[in-house]
Amino acid sequence: MDLKLYKSKIQSSKTIRITGSKSESNRLLLLKSLYSNIVLENLSNSDDTSLMQKAIASNDTLVDIHHAGTAMRFLTAYYATTTNQDVVITGSKRMQERPIAILVGALRDLGADVSYVNEDGFPPLKITPSKITKHKVTLKANVSSQYISALLLIAPSLPNGLKLILEGEITSVPYIKMTLSLLEELGVKTNFDNQIISIKPLTKSINIKTFTVESDWSSASYFYSIIALSDIGTTVTLKSYKSRSLQGDAVLANLYENFGVETTFFEHSIRLHKSTTKISTPINFNLSNAPDIAQTIAVTCFGLGVECHLSGLHTLKIKETDRLIALQSEIEKLGGEVNTTENTLHLKATKSVNESVEIETYNDHRMAMAFAPLALKTAIIIKDAAVVSKSYPDFWRDLESIGIKLREITAN
Repeated sequence: MDLKLYKSKIQSSKTIRITGSKSESNRLLLLKSLYSNIVLENLSNSDDTSLMQKAIASNDTLVDIHHAGTAMRFLTAYYATTTNQDVVITGSKRMQERPIAILVGALRDLGADVSYVNEDGFPPLKITPSKITKHKVTLKANVSSQYISALLLIAPSLPNGLKLILEGEITSVPYIKMTLSLLEELGVKTNFDNQIISIKPLTKSINIKTFTVESDWSSASYFYSIIALSDIGTTVTLKSYKSRSLQGDAVLANLYENFGVETTFFEHSIRLHKSTTKISTPINFNLSNAPDIAQTIAVTCFGLGVECHLSGLHTLKIKETDRLIALQSEIEKLGGEVNTTENTLHLKATKSVNESVEIETYNDHRMAMAFAPLALKTAIIIKDAAVVSKSYPDFWRDLESIGIKLREITAN
């Protein structure tokens, strides 16, 4: 499905309820499978979370998680420590190109039996029942925090817990802290000191514990972009959010002040308000702790005609697509000028935006959603628009509800 988005002006003072965070949801689903007394509310309705639920609930020997990278990492650790039968975990063609050797190596060091079905270092993986006997492991920390979180989530169920020694600069620290906070809410004793994380085993049964998943801040980023590109005085309210969030992307509230967007926190919601058009340029952000909002910020800057330099982006090259190359390609089609390295993106200021450009999405939900706010500047076509279901199935409906005009393009 391709969508044409017409040049639009949003209706101010609308309220949007955004689905629960898939980052929190997927962590909690794994914990619920280990500790049955957990009750979950406001789970994400994303494809990734649905795939995670289905995989954990099934007793299949072949598990296909399609494009769901979080599920691949978390379930690899989960099956390595819980399965009583051989399990093969696989995914899409792109998933089979995304590296997983660091996590597999750590699990093997702990005593797990994990092997590669095809190419060493990449899915599919065959996981054979084994007994975890060790509790200390070293892991490279500068590639993906999901490897770290995968190990932390299973750690309380290990006989002696886990001592995880991290090598190198730690990527996406807020996501690690999210995992630790959820464990602590469950009653697990944790410690994160410099480069060492220690998790004690959870030996006693837990009482019934209800977790209410906060709405997804990554999904909120697209509305921050919309407000940034809107007229002064435009507002939108998003539910359900809290000021003390576990999600790293909550940094949006601070970052978008640079684009004239004010965030007001209420008990269960946030109100975004465009307060000024004055922007201090160039924009210079290090997004190593929040790489998932890099595409949104780059497109916001392009739409505003603002120069920006974004760094800390090395993990974007192993996402659903190489997001740095994809951003460069699509922004240049729109008339922008972009330079990228292995971990940076530099966008030069642009005065105009080309009309009715077709944006390729590369099987990447964030490419589709990040470019959609440009409908406030010009007509734009989003290819394979249904890809948003990976994290935010209601995205296009919610955009229509605030005044973005769009229609499906049917093939001739």
